[in-house]
Amino acid sequence: MVRGIYTGASGMMATMEEMNVVANNLANVNTDGYKRETSVTKAFPELLMRRINDDGVVKFPLGSYDLAPVVGKLGTGVEFNESFIRYEQGSLLETSNEFDIALEGEGFLTVMSEEGEKYTRNGNFKISSDGYLVDMHGNKVMGENGAIRIAQNNFQIDKEGNVYINSDYKPEDFVDKAGNEWKNMIKLDRLKIVDFPEKRYLQKDGHTLYKESDFSGKAFVMEENRAKIHQGFLEKSNVDPVIEMTRMIEINRLYEANQRVIQAGDETLSRAVNQVGRGLA
Repeated sequence: MVRGIYTGASGMMATMEEMNVVANNLANVNTDGYKRETSVTKAFPELLMRRINDDGVVKFPLGSYDLAPVVGKLGTGVEFNESFIRYEQGSLLETSNEFDIALEGEGFLTVMSEEGEKYTRNGNFKISSDGYLVDMHGNKVMGENGAIRIAQNNFQIDKEGNVYINSDYKPEDFVDKAGNEWKNMIKLDRLKIVDFPEKRYLQKDGHTLYKESDFSGKAFVMEENRAKIHQGFLEKSNVDPVIEMTRMIEINRLYEANQRVIQAGDETLSRAVNQVGRGLA
């Protein structure tokens, strides 16, 4: 009875953690570049139940046979193990804002924060007062040669992430945005697109930023299978609200089921103490 109460309580605590993960996904359904999380639970070690004072040997006149005294396995509860990030591609939304950048494929954009380099899939950028391309929190967007300084609204980024500027801006220089050749353009740098040996172990650092962990490995600049860059687009969250709402209902029912297990165990224990115990006295 007491074991059942502990088992139900462990289930309730695990489902609370799962609910937090789902709630966070739903809260960020409209956050650009957000990647949903999936929770993982694991069972406590199972106990092998055996009958005591029973060797399992059955004798009869012509011999004997063995009836194993094993009753079976008993579960002892469950715990929340981890939540890991799912990096599936989000849909691309055209904004026609030249400061917006979306990645299609593998990799992360690199920004420089006060704590060092951070990584993101949110390409909602702007220009700072001193001419640097920055994210919405003022972190400078990094190229392979350092922070990208464009000075004014006269830059273009191609599919490979090459950043071109033109100090003598003319509207006709940007007529063919999909072409490989723009008039009077000078290559400034290339966006620093990185990946990790084990990116599932990246740590979220708030505001759609990620940072390295001891298990993710060091960031490396991608040369092959780089993500395509789409200027004037944003990558939306990869959260499916229908799936998350369905999961929320499932978790709520699991929580209620574990709650009923605890109530049943408490009622049984109460009868054992107040009724059976009184009768024996």
